[in-house]
Amino acid sequence: MKSPVRQVILGSRGSQLALWQTEFVKSELERHFPALTIGIEIIKTTGDKILDSALSRIGDKGLFTKEIEHALLDRRIDLAVHSMKDLPTELPSGLMIGAVTKREDVRDVFIAHPSKKYASLADVPQKGIIATGSLRRKCQIKHLRPDLGIVDLRGNLNTRFTKLENSDWDGIILARAGVVRLGFEQKITETLPLDKMLPAVGQGALAIEIRDAEPKVKSLLEPLTSRSASIATAAERAFLHFLEGGCQVPIGSYAVIKDNTLTLEGLIGTLDGERLIRGKIQGDPAEASRLGEELGRTLYNSGGREILASIRTAAPGIAPVMV
Repeated sequence: MKSPVRQVILGSRGSQLALWQTEFVKSELERHFPALTIGIEIIKTTGDKILDSALSRIGDKGLFTKEIEHALLDRRIDLAVHSMKDLPTELPSGLMIGAVTKREDVRDVFIAHPSKKYASLADVPQKGIIATGSLRRKCQIKHLRPDLGIVDLRGNLNTRFTKLENSDWDGIILARAGVVRLGFEQKITETLPLDKMLPAVGQGALAIEIRDAEPKVKSLLEPLTSRSASIATAAERAFLHFLEGGCQVPIGSYAVIKDNTLTLEGLIGTLDGERLIRGKIQGDPAEASRLGEELGRTLYNSGGREILASIRTAAPGIAPVMV
């Protein structure tokens, strides 16, 4: 296939998983456009630089994307490869999502300490310790098992595995997609079902961000685009956008298309997991964004307003929801 442009530079974070994702996009572009010259520029983000604080304490708007987006706007790179779940629902002026690739398994996994032969999260004894860097996971774990203690966990996958091995924790919770992509599937103790652990918005999907005035670059990405993943993540992101959520708020969502019907699930929870509101909506995939907003409004009016208000009191930087 003839490429609409001669060369592009991909922007990526420097973690092993981020580079895997970027190399995947590079190989797919090379497969479809053999004559295309492709370079990679590694860019360090704020989230990569601050590793000694919980994500919820240092803010979340563009924590892993802002510096890459600046490089895109400055024309140092042509394409930015992101984990969709890291990408804020409001993009900077001049940028757009050019493609969402085929989605990996969206579920979270429980990985037990190597010395503790648990078969599942349910096997962890009373008052056990689980590590995670996500308030969404913490909320849902505490909702399932109020007895468990939760400790914060940051770093790339290898760092997290090393921290687990050197700790007295019972296990950690990670996204299955990243674990599988880096070849660590044998470490998984249990893949957590969606009725117990709803994923982050966009989890398992890759987003390729581009400048919005470059139709040739957009056409370059057409062979990489998954229609179903694009529609599903649009619904999830509309849900999140309505609720003005992020890493500081325990919000989960997952959309899937089956028999030409989009089903979207969502939840909002308190930081301690004591209260969790969950709902579902179905409709035409062509109305994905409207369905996401409608589910967000429904949960907001069903108790989400009070939950978000209590979280904003604890973390004043979170913006209010406008209805």
